[in-house]
Amino acid sequence: MIDFEGMVRTASIAPAWTIDADAAAWRKIALACSDEGGRLVSIWGQDDGEGFLVFAAFVFSQGMLIAKCRAIDGKFRNLVDIFPCAGRMQRAVADMLGIVAEEGDGRPWLSHGAWPEFPLRRDYAPAGDFAPVEEHYPFVTVEGEGVHEIAVGPVHAGTIEPGHFRFQVVGEKVLRLEERLGYKHKGIEKAFEGMALFEGAELAARISGDSTVAYSWAYAMAAECICGIVPQPRASFLRGLFLERERIANHLADLGALGNDAGFAFGLAQFSVIREDMLRANNEMFGHRYLMDAIVPGGVSRDVDGQGKSRLLGQCEAIRKKLADLHEIYIDHTGLQDRFLTTGRVSPELAAKLGLTGLAGRASRIACDLREDHPYPPYDMLDVAMATHHAGDVAARVSVRFEEIVESLRLIETLIGKMPEGDIMSEIPACSGFGVGWVEGFRGEVLVALEAENGIIRRAHAHDPSWQNWPVLEFAVIGNIVPDFPLINKSFNLSYSGHDL
Repeated sequence: MIDFEGMVRTASIAPAWTIDADAAAWRKIALACSDEGGRLVSIWGQDDGEGFLVFAAFVFSQGMLIAKCRAIDGKFRNLVDIFPCAGRMQRAVADMLGIVAEEGDGRPWLSHGAWPEFPLRRDYAPAGDFAPVEEHYPFVTVEGEGVHEIAVGPVHAGTIEPGHFRFQVVGEKVLRLEERLGYKHKGIEKAFEGMALFEGAELAARISGDSTVAYSWAYAMAAECICGIVPQPRASFLRGLFLERERIANHLADLGALGNDAGFAFGLAQFSVIREDMLRANNEMFGHRYLMDAIVPGGVSRDVDGQGKSRLLGQCEAIRKKLADLHEIYIDHTGLQDRFLTTGRVSPELAAKLGLTGLAGRASRIACDLREDHPYPPYDMLDVAMATHHAGDVAARVSVRFEEIVESLRLIETLIGKMPEGDIMSEIPACSGFGVGWVEGFRGEVLVALEAENGIIRRAHAHDPSWQNWPVLEFAVIGNIVPDFPLINKSFNLSYSGHDL
């Protein structure tokens, strides 16, 4: 058991604490979290000028506990045996800072032969243009009679972001899949360094375009924690409104794409129309189709008047009616159900072991949603109903999306009906300290950790739930046929850009 009494509270509204740990305590905290049925959210590192620190964010029943441990001789204790999802995060720490997990996977993660060594070290200085070099990445292979390999990517068709997938197959059945990502690495965490707290909000909003509201809110929450600011009630309600609209828009896009991947183009057309109406309303009412920069440290930059509320309520009712009709069509369409049912299944037991999170986790009976488990304003006043299923297949992930849209429509109507009057912004002074923001985006929990000195960012770490879920996709495709991979992949809808910072 971990005693939270006396620990340092790290968030102004979310339940989060920090603790200094030596190597033994680092492992002890991880084991205690696992024994309780908790989860690992993120691992990241920092050069503090005196050496290297490694951080791990764990979720207990009480909330989030961030353990901070100093690396000794460039090494820290490996957590993969406790939380398998730690593996890729630890490899990213090694690529960015040069500190490694003991007995960990020594393969590079983000470098791809072109990125200079250890860019998050304080003494790092860019040396001009990067010169790509040829490298050999040791994919794990399966050998045996009839086994062959299919390499896909990293360049994909259309506008899909880059990722490399190696399939080991017999006939059309997948025996093993291994991914390699990191091709979208943009140096975002380095770019944060030296920015003013308010200025950094623009970069946070652009980490992953489909989750701009979630990242903006998590960043603002972390900055407000450092400054000891609690947003005005009206600002919190507007943040909830923006986040639920982002959730709906993404779920609508996924439902249409999933229908299309199963050969049902009608679904894509219908859901695309509904989503486009939402995005146009966003642009007309709030200045951006994806609500970018609507949430800023201290509050929000956009408000809604009485006429706007009426328009939003009318749109909710229209979406609800169309969604009900389309849900019935999807359920009754035997071709869709044949493709969805039992495809890409992740059992609840495997989901728990591998740390599957967010929407995909809830489809495999992992009942975690920050809006219900650890509600922050305005969700502490909304009584969110979590959507969960147990089958863990494409059909379950489709069902969760339908149900979450219905619940988000209800939440939006409640937020509009109960929205308080008042200011929407509070001033952000030049403060020093450490803060964390923790928000349930449409994929799952988004984390932003910030350290600032006199209002200037010294270190910023952003974490997307795709870090946990990409490895689970490798298991979800085993035993399925190769042509089902696009359908399974879309049912997870994982981020490259949010993952490859």
